[in-house]
Amino acid sequence: MRRVVITGLGAVTPLGLSVPETWKNALEGRSGVGRISLFDLTDCPVTIAGEVKGFDVTRSIGPFRPDSAHPDQQLTQAANAKDARRVGRFVHFALAAGLEAYEDSGLDLVRSKIDPERMGINIGAGMGGLPEIIEIHNDFVAKGYRRITPFFIPQVIPNMASGQLSILLDLKGPNLCTVSACSSSAHSVGESFRMIQRDDADIVFAGGAEAVICQMGIGGFASMRALSTRNDEPARASRPFDKDRDGFVMGEGSAVLVLEEFEHAKKRGAKIYGEIRGYGLSGDAYHMTTPAPEGAGGFRAMQMALKSSGLSADQIGYVNAHGTSTPAGDVEEARAVARLFPNASKHLHVSSTKSMTGHLLGAAGALEALFCTLAIREGRIPPTINLENLDPGCSELGIDFTANRTAEKRFDFAMSNSFGFGGTNASLIVGRV
Repeated sequence: MRRVVITGLGAVTPLGLSVPETWKNALEGRSGVGRISLFDLTDCPVTIAGEVKGFDVTRSIGPFRPDSAHPDQQLTQAANAKDARRVGRFVHFALAAGLEAYEDSGLDLVRSKIDPERMGINIGAGMGGLPEIIEIHNDFVAKGYRRITPFFIPQVIPNMASGQLSILLDLKGPNLCTVSACSSSAHSVGESFRMIQRDDADIVFAGGAEAVICQMGIGGFASMRALSTRNDEPARASRPFDKDRDGFVMGEGSAVLVLEEFEHAKKRGAKIYGEIRGYGLSGDAYHMTTPAPEGAGGFRAMQMALKSSGLSADQIGYVNAHGTSTPAGDVEEARAVARLFPNASKHLHVSSTKSMTGHLLGAAGALEALFCTLAIREGRIPPTINLENLDPGCSELGIDFTANRTAEKRFDFAMSNSFGFGGTNASLIVGRV
């Protein structure tokens, strides 16, 4: 079986506009949640979210020469002002994160030696261009069909993040977009891992992007009573595993990992962050939005990931939990973790970085796999902030939820969980090479 390693990382998040900035703030336990600035909050029941701040998709980058067929052409922007208007905000995030991952990977230095048909992409999204749908619908209602922009469809379809990034980077291999709610980008990473394993590609840009902090996005989740209403304390609103949690906080952003076949990466002298060791997926077959009792579906995904990795439960040192801060989901996941890891008190840390980033929906899984990769590499586990009173259903399990402090610990393997509406579950295991 072909081994798959991680050779590049990129991120745009509520904690920062790059991987180093995001990781630094995560380790410091900072919150990226604040008052919403992206739309008028009049009558809105929820006024807080994890927005990406200070972002400009037209900023200068590179220069890169990603197209070996045209070596004189340089890439100096993710998008110019004209092109930026043709795609949605979630695509902007994906382009920036993807180009950071590309630069980080060192691939641009050897592009003339790499067949673009062996390079693929899979950027997942849970909802796509919802804010753009609202804006164009308002124009249509006010002024009719003639006001519908010809770029409406490219602005909103979820696979346009993969499509645009593949054009920028000349990726002519498999081109996909996984849409599976909050598991989207975890599935994207897992399915990309399998693409390389079965020799469909040597390199795949895998990740996710999401940007649905808008009237309908916030209003829709608020009407389900899924969101925290701690509007007066934004930084303390996302509190996974805490007994006083009252819902998740919406986030936005993108994370992209460059996955590469191990021998291919070694041959070109690539920097290797870690290795994808396991992948599991399952369905609850229980309820549209409520997890199965005892986290049964998530347990099966974790169990499958562990089996595919060839590791024992005691070898996993860290679980980045799905941990959204919802009343039902956190305890069920914690029980599933305790069931899979019976010796958790001796070897395992668990944390939910959503306490800092909010919930990036379709982009969450890739970002959290990125956090796991860096945690192994640096021996530092980011905290669960705002965990002041551990839920009794969690405290009885004897698990260390890494409350409010970064843990210093050397370990070799970590698991990342992502569970979504519709009962869709994904677990990834990353490890040291």
